[in-house]
Amino acid sequence: MLAVRDGDLAKLGILFERYHRALFDFLSRTTGKPEVAEDLVQDVFVRILKYRHTYREGGYFETWLFRIARNARADHFQRQPRIERVDEELPDVEAPEPGPAQQFEQGRETRRLRRALLLLRDEDRELLVLARYHHMKYERIGELFGIEVGAVKVRVHRALKELRRVFLQLSENQPCSVKKSGTDLRII
Repeated sequence: MLAVRDGDLAKLGILFERYHRALFDFLSRTTGKPEVAEDLVQDVFVRILKYRHTYREGGYFETWLFRIARNARADHFQRQPRIERVDEELPDVEAPEPGPAQQFEQGRETRRLRRALLLLRDEDRELLVLARYHHMKYERIGELFGIEVGAVKVRVHRALKELRRVFLQLSENQPCSVKKSGTDLRII
C-alpha cells in the first residue's frame, strides 16, 4: 500500500488479488446481496485509489481497508429504499481461512444463521463478520470502530447473544421480509 500511496499504481493489482475475496465475503455477509457486494468491492478499490494519500505508514492496511468498505456499504444503504427482501439462499462464500464458522454452516441451519445475521443491527453484524468470519483481532476491530478492546469484547458478546436470540426465533419456512429503519433491519 505504501507503494500505491507513493504513486506506483501497478501495485493496486496485487492488493486486489490479495484482498478482494475477503472484502467480497465481508460485504456479501453484511449486505445479504452478492451482486451488491461485487459492486461495492469495485467501489472500495476505486476509493483506495482516490484516498491513497490518507493511508499512514505504520497503520494496519487491513483496518484501513475495512473502514473504507464499511463507508462504501453505508453510502450504498443511504441510497436504498426502506423495505428490502432478505435472500434466503445466499451463495456460499469462501472465507480467507477455513474456520469453525465455515464448518458449522451446513444444511438448513445455514440459511437460518445467515438470515439471523442479516437481521442484526449493522454494527453488530459487522462486528461478528470481522471477528468470527475474518478472524480479525479485537485490537484491530477497536481501531476500526474507534473504541477500546474491552468495549469490542462486550459488543461482540452482546451481538452473539442477539444473534442466538434471532436465530432461535426464526423458523425454517418463515419468509423473511424486513423493514429498514435507518441502518437497522427488523422482521416485519
